[in-house]
Amino acid sequence: MDDVPLWRGEHVLVKQLVEDFARYLYLPRIAGPEVLVHAIRDGVALLTWQTDTFAYAESYDEGAGRYRGLRGGQLVTGSADSSGLLVKVDVASTQMKAETQAPSPDRPLGDETDAGAHAGEKKSAGKGPKLEPARVGRDASRIADEVIAHLGGQVGAEVTVTLGIEASLPRGASDQIVRTVTENSRTLKFTSHGFESE
Repeated sequence: MDDVPLWRGEHVLVKQLVEDFARYLYLPRIAGPEVLVHAIRDGVALLTWQTDTFAYAESYDEGAGRYRGLRGGQLVTGSADSSGLLVKVDVASTQMKAETQAPSPDRPLGDETDAGAHAGEKKSAGKGPKLEPARVGRDASRIADEVIAHLGGQVGAEVTVTLGIEASLPRGASDQIVRTVTENSRTLKFTSHGFESE
């Protein structure tokens, strides 16, 4: 992306990239647009996106000067004719940091106590940080930057990252939820997954 370069300012439309690869002979040949879309999804999903790839946004709000649906280090969906954008890492990181530091109505700025305690969640002693479901991509990205990157940077280091997900559903899970979560877990190659009834 940077060497050619393919950026249009601070970002580039996904469909513009598809068009570039179809038009310019000096770019690597690919079997079709779906190959590029798959590579984009993989790049955005990397926990090391801030050093290796790029971020993804659903759109750009020129009036507010910010990206909507900005994500990095998490799975995204899209297609060759998507209106989504790839965003440069430094620009995306700046916006994400500004938004995570902004005070929210239910939590004042500087309140770095257990993120879930104010919402009535139980503390999870000894199990590491508890990620907020709505912001798991951002939180996982911070862990990648602030912990994993330092460990992995040591000579000869072998770092294993394990993700555990636990959900309590008071009304149980519908058949559709069970099918969807099970299929997605298989696709993402989880080593174990399942549902238990109490």
